[in-house]
Amino acid sequence: MTSPLTAASASPERWSPRLWGTLLVLCAAMFLDALDVSMVGVALPSIGSELNLSTSTLQWVVSGYILGYGGLLLLGGRAADLLGRRRVFLIALAVFALASLLGGFVDSGPLLIASRFIKGLSAAFTAPAGLSIITTTFAEGPLRNRALTIYTTCAATGFSMGLVLSGLLTEASWRLTMLLPAPIAVIALIAGLKLIPRSAREKNVGGYDVPGAVTGTAAMLLLVFTVVEAPEAGWASARTLLSFLAAAVLLTVFIRIELRSPSPLIRLGVLRSGPQLRAQIGAMTFFGGYVSFQFLATQYFQTLLGWSALETALAFLPAGALVALSSTKVGSVIDRFGTPRVIVAGFVLLVASYVLFLRVSLTPSYASMVLPSMILLGFACALVFPSLNIQATNGVDDDEQGMVSGLLNTSIQVGGAIFLAVVTAVITASSHGADASPQAVLDSYRPGLVVVTAIAVAGLLITLTGVRTRTRRTRQTVVVTKSAPAAVEKEPVAVND
Repeated sequence: MTSPLTAASASPERWSPRLWGTLLVLCAAMFLDALDVSMVGVALPSIGSELNLSTSTLQWVVSGYILGYGGLLLLGGRAADLLGRRRVFLIALAVFALASLLGGFVDSGPLLIASRFIKGLSAAFTAPAGLSIITTTFAEGPLRNRALTIYTTCAATGFSMGLVLSGLLTEASWRLTMLLPAPIAVIALIAGLKLIPRSAREKNVGGYDVPGAVTGTAAMLLLVFTVVEAPEAGWASARTLLSFLAAAVLLTVFIRIELRSPSPLIRLGVLRSGPQLRAQIGAMTFFGGYVSFQFLATQYFQTLLGWSALETALAFLPAGALVALSSTKVGSVIDRFGTPRVIVAGFVLLVASYVLFLRVSLTPSYASMVLPSMILLGFACALVFPSLNIQATNGVDDDEQGMVSGLLNTSIQVGGAIFLAVVTAVITASSHGADASPQAVLDSYRPGLVVVTAIAVAGLLITLTGVRTRTRRTRQTVVVTKSAPAAVEKEPVAVND
């Protein structure tokens, strides 16, 4: 099945106003997801002070969102395929708006954490539904590449603007950071009701995979919960080890169910495709390393250098600005060179950015020490993130676009949770206590930066395996379909997956 707008988007270079409107609504939802994630971090000290929350409780304001988002993405992606992408997207967007209002008016920590969990849950449905609407509306190739580049750019722009806006809004009240997404979500919802084309439910002859949904969701929720809690509970504690064991058992049961189900939540055969597998692992390492780097850099700027929240946000701004400014060009770069080469180039810049940041000291020059890293980081994000989305969704049937989109977003969120927890553990192990000198604190950060760099190098090495020489004009590709596990076909084109 394809969208009613697909035919219109397949031929003309100029998009219709409705097509642009549909894309802007989807971009608004992705913008809100990224905006919400970045805004809450700067507001945490004010939230803790007003609501009298302990540090362990306060971290769940962030972790609650991650738990809902990362734990339900697989279910959200498949729900979009089976229940209708438009229906799932709009309902989830309405829930996001209501949860934003709730978060702005609560007067207790548990209610705030509950609102954050609900927002994460709603994002777990809007993200894969929105991405699958794009991939089924815009024909595969330059048109889809252009749309996905704009879409992912909005995410980076939202994240960057969130950092700046949170610094400004928190000066007045932290509640404004919670309330701001609500009116934007309502406007996007009204526009979406008018612009997003209706889509019929995909044929589902095998019924609904209820056991897979239950075990898969439980496995992801428990895994994310365990990773988030591990630094505080202890990685070697009985609680952590038993939780990991339980998550592994649930995951094993889930895989067995999916292999036997006539209508699986995830068709595991898609992971036999090399490009698909590299996209998923690339997303995990890319976002996991970036989130960890941002955490370390924020601690460095505010704890050691004494910068304000706004100054810290402005330090990251060049990276976000470069992503936004380069958005119109990245699509054509991907069309020319193919996603594998663009992803590798982005990872090279990412590694260089982290290596340069290892030079920081207690008296850094922003222009010579920090800015070069931010510039390279901006170019890396501009190249890698849209390319990963394109590579993961290319060659996938329309009725599985939501599933693949959910899987990609799951890789991103789980990668962020796992690698941030690992880097945090490394920093904690290297720390010298509360009375440590500033230089000792900085020295405790360096092993974490080394781990972040190693994560990026691992991503680079994995994505390098997908590069082929451009002199080979004819290639053989393993295509994994629902009807045949492996079919070989020749394409007289340059390598692009």
